[in-house]
Amino acid sequence: MQFATPKFTSGKEVVEYAKKNGVIFYDFRFTDIKGMWHHVSYYVNSVDEDTFKGIPFDGSSIARWQPINASDMQLHPEISTAFLDPFTADKTLVMFCDVWDIYKKQYYEKCPRSIAKKALEFMNKSGIADTAYFGPENEFFVFDSLRVRDEINCQYYELDSNEGIWNTHSEIPGTNNTGKINFNSGHRPGTKGGYFPVAPIDSQVDLRAEFVKTLEAIGMETFVVHHEVAQAQGEIGVKFGTLIEAADNVQKLKYIVKMVAHKHGKTATFMPKPLFGDNGNGMHVHISLWKGGKNLFAGDKYQGLSDFAFNYVGGVLKYARACAAFTNASTNSYKRLIPGFEAPSILAYSAQNRSASCRIPFVSGEKAKRVEFRFPDSTANPYLAFASLLMAGMAGVAEKIDPGPAREEDLFELSLDEIREKGIRQMPHTLREAMEEMLAQREIFKQGDVFTENFLQTYQHYKFETEIWPWEGRPHPYEFLTTYSC
Repeated sequence: MQFATPKFTSGKEVVEYAKKNGVIFYDFRFTDIKGMWHHVSYYVNSVDEDTFKGIPFDGSSIARWQPINASDMQLHPEISTAFLDPFTADKTLVMFCDVWDIYKKQYYEKCPRSIAKKALEFMNKSGIADTAYFGPENEFFVFDSLRVRDEINCQYYELDSNEGIWNTHSEIPGTNNTGKINFNSGHRPGTKGGYFPVAPIDSQVDLRAEFVKTLEAIGMETFVVHHEVAQAQGEIGVKFGTLIEAADNVQKLKYIVKMVAHKHGKTATFMPKPLFGDNGNGMHVHISLWKGGKNLFAGDKYQGLSDFAFNYVGGVLKYARACAAFTNASTNSYKRLIPGFEAPSILAYSAQNRSASCRIPFVSGEKAKRVEFRFPDSTANPYLAFASLLMAGMAGVAEKIDPGPAREEDLFELSLDEIREKGIRQMPHTLREAMEEMLAQREIFKQGDVFTENFLQTYQHYKFETEIWPWEGRPHPYEFLTTYSC
């Protein structure tokens, strides 16, 4: 079944489509500060053209948004984003929404999607470019189960997967299509052994195929799907789009992967580092800026890039430690950014060198010229992450920042002393460090009133109160191995 819809241009078109095609519910979705999707549904007969002018909701019930004495807000649906939800029992038409501040009569300063739009407006007004293309690559794990306990006397989690090397001795019920119980195939990718194996080592071929078919059915274009390096890990390549399109696609991708896995009795996560000792999940982001139909990143310099492109790279590398507050937005993010797991923590660029935080892909033709930033992960709110990378890159262009020479060596092999001697900067080591960098460099993000001071302070307080302080105050199981007998 196809779940894509026409690109609507008016509320009248939407209402007519819904009536002609048996739509039962409208589902209006928006994104909070953390990046989580929220929704409110309306029965089809209750919606007319005026509905799309503003849908009321309680802003005080969304974390760190409005106080209860000023809680009325509105959702403004973007009707061109409509698609049919593949999972609901009743036909449901979904739309992305921006949040409207009814008191200031403008888009809400804490709405991530609106912040991303303001970044694009700033880009256009500055004359730097008229289009920003983003191509995120989101990695994920699909596990069979997760158990977690967080008690005063117990900190515990346990993940399980048929592909897990820890299950070589286990009796696993219902894992082969003959219906044989207590079956163990013996075929597993092993730690760091999961890149491109065929079945039966790759046990998730059909599951990933269903991910792709569902994405295509709602109108998203994919181009590659495969098992990734870690056990139970996968990746789906989605075609690039404008900044807003790409961020919207991240939300749809995460929703569909989680829902299809859930339908099959499994659990999917985009968490950066769920497994100790194996590779983690990244969200590599490909970027190019265009103006007047011309790719501004194409040129005659190193690897066919332009001075403009290198200034952009210089800006992102200079401000990457501040961007990390948005691109690597969890305490878990920094367990991924360590040597030995293909996660670049060193702020350098190179051609094809995946140990650098910025890679220049080998591509043919001017239209395909782009750069890839490899440090982000999927705990990022995509709207905030992409907006921060755009603001940092534009600062590099405005300041004509030279990123220095390319680093061709394997940066993972450098010792800490060598990194210091060469003057190479690194990503933050903790979310606390990233938040401190963000506030120290916040004037970059505040240009054009894209990120307001109020939003940045709210974001900082939210992260400290919900993640940093709770994480710092909890004993870790490993500490009992190293410290209990002191």
